[in-house]
Amino acid sequence: MSNKVLSRVRAWIAASDLTEGGRFPPERTLCTTLGVSRAELRKALLVLESDGTVTRQVGRGTFLAKKPDQRKSDAAQSTITDLAETTGPHEAMMARLTLEPEMARMAALHASPRQLRDLRRLGTAMRSAVSWHAYEELDSQFHDILAEASGNSLLHALHKIMNGVRFVVVWRRLNTPETAPGPDYHSFDEHDVIITALENRDGDQAYIAMQKHLQSTLSTMTRKG
Repeated sequence: MSNKVLSRVRAWIAASDLTEGGRFPPERTLCTTLGVSRAELRKALLVLESDGTVTRQVGRGTFLAKKPDQRKSDAAQSTITDLAETTGPHEAMMARLTLEPEMARMAALHASPRQLRDLRRLGTAMRSAVSWHAYEELDSQFHDILAEASGNSLLHALHKIMNGVRFVVVWRRLNTPETAPGPDYHSFDEHDVIITALENRDGDQAYIAMQKHLQSTLSTMTRKG
């Protein structure tokens, strides 16, 4: 995905008559309007979701998010764009390896029962994803809820920026398949181990499980690259 595609989607949003909470047109329609491929559009929407511009719900569609302060959103996107220009895929994954295991350790202590239920629900739903696009949406929600469950609003905000950079840097360089991950996809069991550690309030095991998961993801990305 190029920055031109992302800019094109942003320009369409600015020129549209969508109000906060408004639903986007179907992806096929928007692709035709913008002159972009479906894969490019989906990756752009993932970036916009990570910076809080849109919300996405599997089976329902994409919606314009409610933003309490446009200036904050613009500043966050500017940060993501600037960092993406100087960050490589391996560097993005190393940042995740530095931050996310510790957030998982903290989440074992601070996660609410509702957050734990949501994580378990998402872990189950990922196994039934009908496409790679659907899987990516669920995976993004999983890691965002876990970051929020750390109980540290600053770390959660840093995770959103890091995740936005990851989408721009990693996914614009990799061609993800249209088909859903196979039943033996490594992340399924790895997510389950993370969730179980959180449910057991075992911070050390949550740290180790997240570290192993991200190392597996890095190995898979390296092989694809």
